[in-house]
Amino acid sequence: MPSPTKPYNDFYKKALIFEGSLALLAQLLGWFAGINPFQYLTFSEPAVLYGVLGTLPLFMMFLGLQKLQANSVNAIRDLLLKSLGPVLHRYHWTDLLLLATVAGVSEELLFRGLLQPWLEASWGAAAGLILSNLVFGLVHAATPLYAVLAMLVGLFLGMSMDYGVERNLLTPVIIHSLYDFLAFFMLLRGYRASLAQSPNTTT
Repeated sequence: MPSPTKPYNDFYKKALIFEGSLALLAQLLGWFAGINPFQYLTFSEPAVLYGVLGTLPLFMMFLGLQKLQANSVNAIRDLLLKSLGPVLHRYHWTDLLLLATVAGVSEELLFRGLLQPWLEASWGAAAGLILSNLVFGLVHAATPLYAVLAMLVGLFLGMSMDYGVERNLLTPVIIHSLYDFLAFFMLLRGYRASLAQSPNTTT
């Protein structure tokens, strides 16, 4: 198992800084819009439970896509393996959890904590949900299919805020973070397996 004390490479550090900066962007835009992106982020046991359970359908979708043999799906799989595998495969699972958590918290503050309520205030709940996640899909447009999948995931995350009696951003934060962590883990397991099959590959 890779050591958790291994110095972070530039990609990892830049990824942490970039994802963390999205939380600052959410606060800045929130100040401009008069919206507190933290307003719906409160701890509750039901929100934690919904978050854990809500991760399962997304992770099942991820596993299903790993089995699917289609050119568009293969393109996404190859892109993720080639872009993330070489730079993250030496890291400990705690490093992957940190990156996933920072991404989950920051992106949810920006898209579900700020953008969705902002658009809802002007256009209504349905339009706010759809438009905010159209943006979410576009900023994840590594491939056309990836953009569509990201938008669908975003819609699921946006709706998950209202699973409980009161809106709670903690639910999508947990879903997003836990899903990213599981996806990182599975992708890197696949990458390490490919290295084991090709012992002469340089890393």
